[in-house]
Amino acid sequence: MLPVDLPDAVREALQAPLVDHHCHGVRRDELSRAQFELLITEGSTPAPPGTTHFDTPVGAAIRRWCAPVLDLEPHAPPAVYLARRAELGAGEVNRRLLEAAGIVAFLVDTGLESPELLSAAEMGRHGGAAADEIVRLEQIEQDVSETAHIAVDYMDSLAEELAARAARAVGLKSIVAYRCGLDFDPARPSRGSVIAAANRRLSDPKQRLTDPILLRHLLWTAVDVARERGLPLQFHTGYGDPDLDLDRADPALMTGFIRSLQPIGVPVILLHCYPYHRQAAYLAAVFPHVYVDVGLALTYTAAGSARVMAELLELVPFHKQMFSSDCYGVAETCHLGALYFRHGLARTLRARLDDGEWNPTDCARIAHMIGSGNARRVYRL
Repeated sequence: MLPVDLPDAVREALQAPLVDHHCHGVRRDELSRAQFELLITEGSTPAPPGTTHFDTPVGAAIRRWCAPVLDLEPHAPPAVYLARRAELGAGEVNRRLLEAAGIVAFLVDTGLESPELLSAAEMGRHGGAAADEIVRLEQIEQDVSETAHIAVDYMDSLAEELAARAARAVGLKSIVAYRCGLDFDPARPSRGSVIAAANRRLSDPKQRLTDPILLRHLLWTAVDVARERGLPLQFHTGYGDPDLDLDRADPALMTGFIRSLQPIGVPVILLHCYPYHRQAAYLAAVFPHVYVDVGLALTYTAAGSARVMAELLELVPFHKQMFSSDCYGVAETCHLGALYFRHGLARTLRARLDDGEWNPTDCARIAHMIGSGNARRVYRL
């Protein structure tokens, strides 16, 4: 159900299946209340004593919009909602909520793989959709660092493993924002500096990679692979969990790197972006190879998400925006991501129609582009 009245062609475009171009697996196991609550926040700690993570925009949204999918009345109390979830079981809950999202293809970041999470193929089966893999660069580097013996082996193995994994994927992704920030030196590091840094890395390979030289080497190795295979390169930007220094996750900090990739032609996709979505819109407007979404921002701002969508659309070219849910852990985040994407875009399109700025044909075409067409083109689906 869309929140505003729209011409039939626009309504149909908004209700058409979406390509979720960035998501993660959801849990296959039964969850306690404490486990569930930690999966509906980007924080990493329980709510303060006497409070609950249901008392958040996303918590209220779950009670409003996910409860009916589980045969409950809207605004069901948290205890009633979780009891119904347990009664149905994780498999049925996942199937209902993923199907309700109306996704035609899931592009799954497999960097958080664990036995408790559905695989990319399982996400597709549960949601009645196609599924493909997005390869997380830092996971590949971790695997290589734990098996390489000398720096030259590290460098060769990294390039080989990235190429092998890319052959089975539709895109690559970096979380360099978490590891050293987006204000990194955009230049490709010298071979000598990489060898020296790799030797330091191999002395303690189980540590999380934070060395700026090796992160830059990883990015440029990925650029080479992406150029050869025609793949886009995703970057987490903006809002995320507490590991992030938010002020260093502004995508505008990547301008030098983005500029250096323009002649190479590798598409750069800025994920989530909030609260820097206006900066991201600017980058997409001025660089031909840059694309954006507002991803998890829609789920976590929930009832306020229409403003975020409208602000992004102040400047972003319509052929440069995509949809992602960034769902993780619980299928509620997929359903809400899709719902608030459709609701936010519907309100924005209604405003443009009322102002006479766009006609119904324009609105339907824009909804198709953002919902699925742009992702199909960029990821070559």
